[in-house]
Amino acid sequence: MRCSAWFFARCALIILCALQLTDRANGQQQKQCSESDYYYEYTECDSTGSRWRVAISQVPGSCTGLPEPVRGTECTFSCKAGEFLEMSAQECTKCAAGSYSLGSGVRFDQWDFIPLGFSSLATSLEGHPGENGQPSCNSSFWVPRGIYVESNRDECQVSLVYAVHLKKQGFVSFEYQYPDKNLLFEFFIQNDQCQEMNHSADTKWLSLTRNGEWETHTVNLQSGTNILYWRTGGVLMGNHAVKPVLLKNVHIEGVAYTSECSPCNPGSFSRAPGSSMCEPCPRDTYSGHGASSCTPCNKTTHYAAEGSSECKPKPPCSKRDYFRFHTACDDEGKTQVLYRWIEPKICLEDVDGAESLPPSGPRKPCPPCNPGFYNNNTATCSPCPPGTYSDGRKSCERCPAGTEPVLGYEYKWWNVLPSNMKTTCFNVGNSKCDSMNGWEVAGDHVQSGTGSSDNDFLLLSIHVPGFKLPTSASSQSAAEYGRITFEFETQCKADCEFYFMMDVNRKSTTVVQSWEKTNKRQTFTHVMTQNASVSYTWAFQRTNQAAEVRRRIGDMARIYSITVTNAADGVASECHACALSTQSSSSMCVPCPRGHYIDMRTSKCTECPPNTYLNPRATSDSDACKPCGPGSKSDKEHSQCYSDCHFTHTDGNITLTFDFSPLGSVGSLLNGPSFTTKGTKYFHQFNISLCGGQDQLAVCTDNVTDVSESQREKGDGQNGVKTFICQSTIIPATGRGFSTALSSQSINLADTFLGATVNDTLEGIKAQPELFPEAPKKVPDINFYYRSLEMTSSCVSGRSVVLTLRCNPNKSTKGELSVPSKCTAGTCDGCSFHFLWESTGACPTCTETDYHQIEGVCKGGQQEMLYMWSEPKLCIGGVTLPESKKVPCESMEFWIQLGAVLGAVTAVLLVSLTCYFWKKNKRLEYKYSRLVMSANKECEMPVADSCAVMEGENEGDLDENVVYTKPSLLRKLRAIASKSNGDGYENVQLNSSHSKGLVWS
Repeated sequence: MRCSAWFFARCALIILCALQLTDRANGQQQKQCSESDYYYEYTECDSTGSRWRVAISQVPGSCTGLPEPVRGTECTFSCKAGEFLEMSAQECTKCAAGSYSLGSGVRFDQWDFIPLGFSSLATSLEGHPGENGQPSCNSSFWVPRGIYVESNRDECQVSLVYAVHLKKQGFVSFEYQYPDKNLLFEFFIQNDQCQEMNHSADTKWLSLTRNGEWETHTVNLQSGTNILYWRTGGVLMGNHAVKPVLLKNVHIEGVAYTSECSPCNPGSFSRAPGSSMCEPCPRDTYSGHGASSCTPCNKTTHYAAEGSSECKPKPPCSKRDYFRFHTACDDEGKTQVLYRWIEPKICLEDVDGAESLPPSGPRKPCPPCNPGFYNNNTATCSPCPPGTYSDGRKSCERCPAGTEPVLGYEYKWWNVLPSNMKTTCFNVGNSKCDSMNGWEVAGDHVQSGTGSSDNDFLLLSIHVPGFKLPTSASSQSAAEYGRITFEFETQCKADCEFYFMMDVNRKSTTVVQSWEKTNKRQTFTHVMTQNASVSYTWAFQRTNQAAEVRRRIGDMARIYSITVTNAADGVASECHACALSTQSSSSMCVPCPRGHYIDMRTSKCTECPPNTYLNPRATSDSDACKPCGPGSKSDKEHSQCYSDCHFTHTDGNITLTFDFSPLGSVGSLLNGPSFTTKGTKYFHQFNISLCGGQDQLAVCTDNVTDVSESQREKGDGQNGVKTFICQSTIIPATGRGFSTALSSQSINLADTFLGATVNDTLEGIKAQPELFPEAPKKVPDINFYYRSLEMTSSCVSGRSVVLTLRCNPNKSTKGELSVPSKCTAGTCDGCSFHFLWESTGACPTCTETDYHQIEGVCKGGQQEMLYMWSEPKLCIGGVTLPESKKVPCESMEFWIQLGAVLGAVTAVLLVSLTCYFWKKNKRLEYKYSRLVMSANKECEMPVADSCAVMEGENEGDLDENVVYTKPSLLRKLRAIASKSNGDGYENVQLNSSHSKGLVWS
């Protein structure tokens, strides 16, 4: 064993010596390393937070003599922006001109392609793409667009993901555009365990932005691995496409050191050392990669846009390169059409095939002033002073006594743009049209301008500081504070789009309505239901695809008239009679307390009668107060009618009284689920206010873009709806990765209560009982009728709602709300809604007729009286069942015995009488037959010569004596019995010759 161990040790020593000799031989052959043969890197940080700087050969094994490792800087060390860490000296050095550095940060501001490290992940909202016929999301992703990246436009859930490892705490900031609330947009962060970081809803759900404006969002980051998610997903309820989210200038701070500066991209430059960013080259200049300055173009033959990397030759001028406009009225009241080149001019006039500017048009008379303005023999139109009015052609006149000016705007002549309107041009990808007018006046209309490219947003806006109702409309009772109406048309050959938007209280701009492609001349109206500062904006975009060459210069939008009612700073074109006044006003009308109107005969304030409400547009005292509908009452201010949960119905002699208080003031119904075209699950939630006035209204809110919790709870936010009946679209959190369900697209279904009745029609609204199961006949259904005064493009006359209350003893007190089986969304046409509320609480109040008495058996002289409800019990509340009681039994045995004796005696008497009458009748028949037989052949009865006793005759000598006796009671009964047997003659007893006399009775 010792020999073997010694042998192996000897062999190992020989091999080691041989290797050393080989290394010495190779070292003599390799060159000594120079600074160009290696570079420096830091090792990973250890547990103490320190690291080492080591030299790494450019080509492994190519040289020898690499510098020894030295202790490096601290792991949290980083240079300032504009500097880099020079590794040989381990010191921060300024970047050279033509380059830049962010220090310990990284920025992504060029999106010609998806930068390295970013990825776009698409999934179905339900998590099962392509299954069960659902469309696949393989074609949904974030698209780079030059200086920004654009999200998807469909219902797929697409995430833009970037993972970064921070050496210290930092932050991420980015700029974004989020103009469409139909697209959900969230930003969140996960750690390396795929666990979502804790952050508030304010940082996760991003707020809407105005159309064309960029917002900056910043979130703090923790040291370590951070996975950033920008996630979008559309909720498409129709065929209208959503507007995408735009993202740019992503800046992340807190990353590791940078050992070199980044050169400037083509089209940009940095002129001084130590730059933290590169500037774009000005117009008509260009630059290459890593430039410290920009080179001018030959402006005679070439041009370059801002941030260009080369100069382009100017093409011949065409009709796309100029535009026309109307001049302002001159001192003579004339105007004309002129033509100008679009600035900056990038075309040549003096080449073959070039277009020249058309000649100016003839001078024509200026159009008249708009209503509410006047022309005081000058070239401009001025607004009428307060308290006066004008039709635009005459001078301003003061309103007569008893009237007040109706404030507003009415623009129908477009010689100059009104002072409260402005026009701009905006493009997301460039600033070429920032100094251009988006719209141009054209006499009887205003039309979209030329812009600088086909995808420009041409904006026209009007600002209304607030609304002021005339005293002919009560601010407490009016459902609308004002309305804007405009007449327009669009002419397009491509996929142009025309938007009408509004911004309330400078919070966020929302799209009210949009139109695509060509639209014939039409009118659109939007009602303002709250008194707030609002800006209305019209935006026209010829196409959403950017292109260097303009092809859609002929596509345009025209607006012929714009009318805004009740504008606080408006002018008056007419005066209205004062009928109602509810608040102090600077007008001539005398203000009245709430619920009062001005009596035109006495000029005094008169309160409306009970259960009436003030007509907002009444102009005379005869129609100032309108009666509330059946089953409703007015509030103290006579501002609206509502149900107090009590209802009475009389049918003949039957009166039913209902008390719906047990149902609660507000009911809710979650209807669904429904699915969009791409399989997104959503529900419709309806909130219904059954009883009560303003303090008991139903509230529907959005929790996607409204970040104010207090406003969300109160329903006062811009996205909150507070009314009698409202609807929200609920997207469940299940399967979507959301912590809570999303509520969006809240709409007002009913803001006016018309009344409650058992009839199927009320004020033109028809209930449809055939949509629901047949109702029981004993208790009628109660129909609550509602109406919304808010008009939409699909519901020109507004919406209507019929809520049917049905007594169902099988339901609970709160009951159950349902929609028709044929119309699962509660409506079959989108405008008329029908609901059924079955409940025990919908049954009438109990009365004495709803129970009956049950008599118990008699025990020990006592009898128990019980009371039971009639089945089925179709009542609630009201009277209660009387308690059971005991009463003495009535003694019935004596009377029963007496009755039995009397009955037996009566029966014996009747039998005896019957036998006696039968016997007498037989005897009479026998005697009568003997008399007939003794008569003459002619069957004549023998007659007496005289009825008296002849003279000389002795009564005693007569063979036959007639004796008259007074009939007794027994004889009378016999006579009655004879008559009942059908005899029509009197009974006569004839005695034969053997008889002593003849008796008449």
